[in-house]
Amino acid sequence: MSLAVNPVTVAAADHLQRIRRISRWMAMACLGMIGVLPLALIYYWATTGASELAVQGNLQGTAVQANLQAWQRWAAGAVSAVPLAMLLMGVWQARCCFAQFAQGRVFTLEATAYLRRFSGWVAAAALAAIVAGAVVSVLLTLHNPPGMRQLSVGISSNHVFILFFVGLIWLMVDIIGQGQTLAEENERFV
Repeated sequence: MSLAVNPVTVAAADHLQRIRRISRWMAMACLGMIGVLPLALIYYWATTGASELAVQGNLQGTAVQANLQAWQRWAAGAVSAVPLAMLLMGVWQARCCFAQFAQGRVFTLEATAYLRRFSGWVAAAALAAIVAGAVVSVLLTLHNPPGMRQLSVGISSNHVFILFFVGLIWLMVDIIGQGQTLAEENERFV
């Protein structure tokens, strides 16, 4: 007696296994970013020249006219660390979501909650980066001669794209959540 194998069931199982495998890798990549990005930020602010750092404050390379003091580098680096910390909180939420997927829990309320928090943290990081850039501009030009100090506020296409991207994710999560609610209601009636 031979058992017939449903090709749709086999394809779905293979697909879930692929999702689980990729999700494990993505969860590890998130941990790697959480470990590496803060170290990269410290290295950047400790070693980069003043003209390149000025770009972080939405300034031209020649805007920093006095020698940067160590406290200016560290203060500006700390200010830049705030949006990075928010971004890494988002990456942590993504890691938790990938961990759910790696366990085969794809369409769950918990996974969608992690995705929603991911998009919220990344949006907060994008907005905080705008404010941080302005504060960095002041810190870097603080020792310039009077009249040469600057406050520069900049909104880049990166900020706009990130906000659009996380808005898209937020909406998709909302749609998935609605689908979960409808599926649960249908199960109760059957």
